[in-house]
Amino acid sequence: MDKKLSLSPEVLLVGYSQGYFPMVDDEDGTLYWYNPDPRAIIPLDEHFHVPKRLARTIRRGKFEVRVDTAFRQVMAACAAPDIGRERTWINDEMIAAYTELHRLGFAHSVECWVEGELVGGLYGVALRGLFAGESMFSRMRDASKVALVHLVARLRAGGFVLLDTQFITPHLAKFGAVEIPKDIYLQELSFAMTVESHF
Repeated sequence: MDKKLSLSPEVLLVGYSQGYFPMVDDEDGTLYWYNPDPRAIIPLDEHFHVPKRLARTIRRGKFEVRVDTAFRQVMAACAAPDIGRERTWINDEMIAAYTELHRLGFAHSVECWVEGELVGGLYGVALRGLFAGESMFSRMRDASKVALVHLVARLRAGGFVLLDTQFITPHLAKFGAVEIPKDIYLQELSFAMTVESHF
């Protein structure tokens, strides 16, 4: 953990380019910068795994998937308290800062809609060949998972080389997420900063 810094777009982008990301401490509300070791990523190669049942859900077209149509709504949903997560690491300052990054073209959302209602999605930061996944939410079964599958397809098509998930969870592990040492992550990040990509 490092001491608090402002969340200007410039500071955020420099932080991500060096492996840091901000989170609010859910105990005292202080914002810190993190650069964990090990680091979790989802490989953008053949190691990415889509469970069979989820693949069937995607083929059925249960969700309308949109990109960048409700960025702030997605962040607010990710920040909302939930069962087992009464407090959150996303505060109003972060929502404002990332919404500005979105306006500048560096932050994106992938959203799942059903009959005009936002039911799941994710958001993150795109910088050169890096996509730093920040958070996801789901109000309907499989919604965030479908958003993740669409994100990976978009990143592959756009030439991204690194999908950072920061920490590993059982949910992400099902898709092939792995932990790598911090020094290896920083090497991959350094290469990603040389890559031209298009979200």
